[in-house]
Amino acid sequence: MANILQKKIVDFTNRTIIPFVFRISDQPMLFVELMQTNKMYDDDMKLEGRVPGFRIRIGRTILVFLLIWHILLIPISLLFHMQLAKIDCHLLIIMAVVFTGLFFATYMMFKEWLIDLMAIRHIKKAWENHFPHFSYEKHHREVANLYSEAIEKEIPSKEIYLYILNNMISAKN
Repeated sequence: MANILQKKIVDFTNRTIIPFVFRISDQPMLFVELMQTNKMYDDDMKLEGRVPGFRIRIGRTILVFLLIWHILLIPISLLFHMQLAKIDCHLLIIMAVVFTGLFFATYMMFKEWLIDLMAIRHIKKAWENHFPHFSYEKHHREVANLYSEAIEKEIPSKEIYLYILNNMISAKN
């Protein structure tokens, strides 16, 4: 049940929220950009502003988050309205501070989640363009490691693609 709900939330996010929140370039991602982004994603680095090809619209992100926040918060406050009306005003001030902090903390988590969803979507699209014969799920870590090796060995950027492809093919055989 929870798996189905999670899948529906991600599908709704991919179909509706992401196109509304992000500005997406029509230009395909270059190979070097794909390698850098894939490496950053695999290393769990912060991706905001570092992935070429899309840009987050902060105002729209806040608007979507406020809508979601109120969809969740209003029914809860209506449900507990009688108990909240009887609480001491000092406790209500403390609760307001806690909920404000909770709001900003969850907004940052929401924004990072959206950026990660968009980044993986963008990486997979570029992956199909540059590595059509290799599955992203199976080979993305291997490619990130080979890219790191190529950078360490100071292989020219024009030959990195060939280096990675040759090593992937030889590892497959």
